[in-house]
Order: sequence, then C-alpha cells, then structure tokens
Amino acid sequence: MKQMDLDFLDLNSFLTNEERVLRDTVQGFVTQKVLPTIEEHYQNGTFPAHLIREMGELGFLGANLKGYGCADVSPLAYGLLSQELEAGDAGIRSFVSVQSSLAMYAIHTFGNEEQRQQWLPPMAKGEKIGCFGLTEPDFGSNPSGMRTRAEKTGRGYVLHGAKMWITNGSIADVAVVWAKLDGVIRGFLVEKGTPGFKTQEMKQKHSFRASNTSELLFDRCEIPKENLLSKTDGLLSPLSCLNQGRFGVAWGALGAATVCYNVAKDYALSRKQFNDRPIASHQLVQEKLAEMLTEITKAQLLSLRVTQLKTEGKAQHVHISMMKMNNTQMALHVARTARFILGGSGIMSEYPVMRHMCNLETTVTYEGTNDIQKLILGKEITGIQAFY
Repeated sequence: MKQMDLDFLDLNSFLTNEERVLRDTVQGFVTQKVLPTIEEHYQNGTFPAHLIREMGELGFLGANLKGYGCADVSPLAYGLLSQELEAGDAGIRSFVSVQSSLAMYAIHTFGNEEQRQQWLPPMAKGEKIGCFGLTEPDFGSNPSGMRTRAEKTGRGYVLHGAKMWITNGSIADVAVVWAKLDGVIRGFLVEKGTPGFKTQEMKQKHSFRASNTSELLFDRCEIPKENLLSKTDGLLSPLSCLNQGRFGVAWGALGAATVCYNVAKDYALSRKQFNDRPIASHQLVQEKLAEMLTEITKAQLLSLRVTQLKTEGKAQHVHISMMKMNNTQMALHVARTARFILGGSGIMSEYPVMRHMCNLETTVTYEGTNDIQKLILGKEITGIQAFY
C-alpha cells in the first residue's frame, strides 16, 4: 500500500483512469524529487526552486486552466495534485497553488488576449513565475481597506503602497497587484525590474520555511497602461481568485493529514513499551488513531462532494469556505495528535510530523483565516454579516 493510499471508504472508485495516473505521477515526483531534500530546505529556510521547471514539464503549473499550454485537468484531478504535493511539503503545494490558482487564474480570467499570450504559456512551463499581491501589512482579513493606490498618468499608472506575506514574491517575474484606482479595486501586472518596485524576502519563519515569502514595495512605481487587468472591477475580482486558491489549500491539507496519520500508525505499531508490547495495543493510542482516521475520512467526503459541485458549476464560495476551514482545522489536529503519539521523536526531523504541523499553523490563517471562513458561513446561515 502506498503511503498516501488512505482510503477507508473506497473513494478511489470515483476516480477516472486519467485522475489516477495524475495522482500516481505526482506521488512519484514527490517521492523521488521532493522528499530526499525537503527537510534540508526547511531547516535552511530555502525554497527548492530547481523543481519549478520539472513541475512545468509535468503539467502541474496552471493544470486547472484551459488553453495556453495548460493541462485543463478536472477539479478532482487538481485537488489530488494539491493533496499529493502537500504530502511532500506545503511550500511546494503553495508555490503551485499561487502560480496556478491565483496569478495564472487572474491573468486567464481578467486579462486580455495579449496578456494571456504573453504570460500564461511561459508560466505553464515554469519559465516565468507569478505572485499575487493582495494582503498588506495592516490589511489581511479586511482587504477592502487596502491602502495601495494607483494613479492614472498620461503614460499609464503609478503605484504606491506595500504588500506582505506574498508567496513567490521575490522570485516572481510578474506580480498580480491589487490597488485602488479612483476608489475601485483593480488588478495590475507589475513586472520584475520595474523602477519603483522592490521585493524583500521575509526570513526567520517558524512555518512554511521551504516557501518563498516576501514583501512587495511600490514607491512611485510606473507601469504602462497595457498592464491593467481591464476586466477587474472591485473586491469580487481578487476574492474570486482566492476562492480558487482555497480549494487547493483544502485538498492540500488532506495530504499533510494523511502523512501524519500514517507515520503515527507505523510508529505506534513498532514502538514497544510496558511488557514489550507495541503502543498500538494501548486503548488510548487506538482511540487517537480511530479519531484521526474518522476525521480524515469525513474531510475526504466533504472534499469529494464540493469537488463534484465544482465540476458541475454549482459550487458556491460558502461550500469552499466550509471545506477550507474544516480540512485545515482537521489536519492541524491530526498533526498535533500524531506528534503526541510519537512522543519526543515527534519533534525530530527524522519524521515529517513537526514540519507538517508547523506548516499547518499557517494554512489555518492564510487565504482567509478559519475565523473568517466561519463568519462567511455565519452570514449564509443568518443573512447577517458579522464583519465590516
């Protein structure tokens, strides 16, 4: 049985042959290319950028999009891609998620044909990298309050402001930047090397250490008028991108949770205590394993149903909010429980549990904190918006 084949209710029977092949391809990539070096990158706080081109060659980048060299896989296949990548590390999944569901999706959805032709094919190949600049130092959960401004000039636009916690920021060739133009949130393409545009990588993180996280700074940054994403109009434009991103985040959390469960189960079967019996024979350990398996299976069922709705064009943002909230919260609980089962060994790099656990501390807060997801659901339930 493969490490990721945790399928208590035979959900694999819902997969097409193409989806199984993609899942197995990603598993092979993670096993051969990610796992041998990811712990070293995590400890050193570096992103394994040498993997980008290969992920492009394998069709991982922009796989959720149609045309322009993108694979156009099913939503379920894209979910499985995210799951298997995060089984390696959230930093790898996050790179693909931001490249595909945020930066490329924004250009694909809101860009004109010239912008699509310029950026999407090389981004799909991994020749160009994108990032998504929405969050600011003072505005995360309240993006409508953003202070980044765009001013129209005779030649184009001038940007002023800053973005923070931006995945891929300092390695990106193009940033999709959201700013207020005459009070309306619009999207702009800011290319690397543009005068007045600087990036600064954020170091000393305890989470997502194998991911590039950066600040974007704009000081009278002049961009040509052709770099406006002309179809963007208001806050719903970036939020529609986040909806795509949250879908991948939710599936990715399943990958991290499954790895942690399997490691804990194997450890419990091999670790012996009290009369030379495996700790898996202890009632409290079995209780933990049973709970972990149940919670993972429930999250798989939720993910499958939301994905079915997405495939049918019926998924609403509240469905994806529930999925993102549930799966990341579940995965963090599973990782913490696995760490407890491993005891002191759980904090060692010999096992991936602590790395996944620390990464999951970020996934419960980024691309919409779990509290915000609950309030989105709360509004759906009551009709009353609890945040402003």
